[in-house]
Amino acid sequence: MPVLMDAERVSRALTRMAHEIVERNRDLRDLALVGIRTRGVPLAARLRANLREITGQDLPVGALDITLYRDDLMRQAVAPQPLVRRTEIPFSIDDRKILLVDDVLYTGRTVRAGLDALIDFGRPKAIQLVVLVDRGHRELPIKADYVGKNVPTSARESIRVRLQETDGQDLVLIEKEDEPT
Repeated sequence: MPVLMDAERVSRALTRMAHEIVERNRDLRDLALVGIRTRGVPLAARLRANLREITGQDLPVGALDITLYRDDLMRQAVAPQPLVRRTEIPFSIDDRKILLVDDVLYTGRTVRAGLDALIDFGRPKAIQLVVLVDRGHRELPIKADYVGKNVPTSARESIRVRLQETDGQDLVLIEKEDEPT
């Protein structure tokens, strides 16, 4: 499996995106980060650390579980029960700019579920999308505001993001459908 990003490239991409966030959002006081579980959560925490280093401001961070908002949840008559994890947003999202963070943007369906879930918690002033990798192939009209790396892929390829916090290493891989993981 070819390596698209190693630990250094992931770190550089997150630092660059943090600078772009500061540039676009001059006043960070009403900004908050919300990571989509699983890998969006540690990415949001890392962005928070980068933003703190750049601006000296400590932004609130939350974790969003979108399991029950997915449109593919009941597509199979017999399937394993979905694993529902906790949503932890320990602050009001009302009138805040929310940075919604995920690892890979593909069809847009995960982000759509994230938007639906987030709106159930309040009415943000704005929502900006942050993704580590955008691989194209959108099925919904969704575009990221901040992208770590654009990776054109075929439908037979997939992107695997591994992060230190969840997988023991930082790595972004591309794999063909017929390759074992």
